[in-house]
Amino acid sequence: MKVSIIGVTGYSGLELVRLLHNHPEVEIAGVYGTQNIGKKISKIYPHLSGLLDLPLKAINHSEIMAESDLVFFATPSGVSREVAIQFIENQFPVIDLSGDFRLNSAESYQKWYGKPATHAAYLNQAVYGLADFVSKNSSARLIANPGCYATASILSLAPVVISDLIEPESIIIDAKSGLSGAGKKLSEASHYVEVNDNMSIYKINQHQHIPEIMLQFNQWNTKIPAIQFSTSLIPVTRGIFVTSYAKLKPAVSFEEVESAYQQIYQDKPFIRLMSNNTMPQLKQVIGTNYTDIGLSYNPVTNTLMVVTVIDNLIKGAAGQAIQNLNLLADFDQFSGLDFVPVFP
Repeated sequence: MKVSIIGVTGYSGLELVRLLHNHPEVEIAGVYGTQNIGKKISKIYPHLSGLLDLPLKAINHSEIMAESDLVFFATPSGVSREVAIQFIENQFPVIDLSGDFRLNSAESYQKWYGKPATHAAYLNQAVYGLADFVSKNSSARLIANPGCYATASILSLAPVVISDLIEPESIIIDAKSGLSGAGKKLSEASHYVEVNDNMSIYKINQHQHIPEIMLQFNQWNTKIPAIQFSTSLIPVTRGIFVTSYAKLKPAVSFEEVESAYQQIYQDKPFIRLMSNNTMPQLKQVIGTNYTDIGLSYNPVTNTLMVVTVIDNLIKGAAGQAIQNLNLLADFDQFSGLDFVPVFP
């Protein structure tokens, strides 16, 4: 299968290149961007020398559709809502790693992303690609890859939301991300002297992944009215560490909760449950497509605590995109993603 990547020079785009290079069923046919046109990507990134020496090209819809079977958008939000339209209208498969097609209404996109949405008809065509809960995407032509915070947060609480084991108004999600989650665009907050030896909270009650999380939760359980969600920046390059809290419903035991997690995740090999009240560490998933989850319960406060870790550039972006590719093309789910974690 031949694929093209638009936005290849960003962190998620480069991660796509790294993972697809080892995918036994895929060949990268073209790489596209808006800068350094005509220059080989291996000249910009020497670590790709001899591995991928394709020249960067300006976006050309006709060329991509003629030479590829699918296109990845690894672009910032606001790009694919316009550039992807010609692909969508031609029923050409698109996997979009940005947030442009994750929400189901133009009004919601405008509110949370602060920019106009694409036409509602295109939003309605998008399939939300939470890959561990999609059995097969063979008929999909537009897959909205979930956000990194959303992926970790949704997977953190999915079993108790689906099984209706928690008080619907009690969800609190405290999410922390490494700096690569902010992308390559420079800002004062991303300077080394601001991030190193520091931790800061941002986008309080305004993060664009909030409505994305709520949409999925409400598909499973319409009783959940809202979530309390906070995001913090921590001084690591990559990784997301989510601590979620919720009150158990009356008469619900922790054993029932554990059983729900084991039952729902038993056939999902990219989700690993920790045992014996052990909590996962960020390092154990860095460089992998795994989601590791640990559970704890405080009977004094009747509070369930769930700790979830992912690599934001893999499970939260490029790795999940390849999971969606594998579902779309009916490849083995581990294709391009079968590697041993690097730890410590």
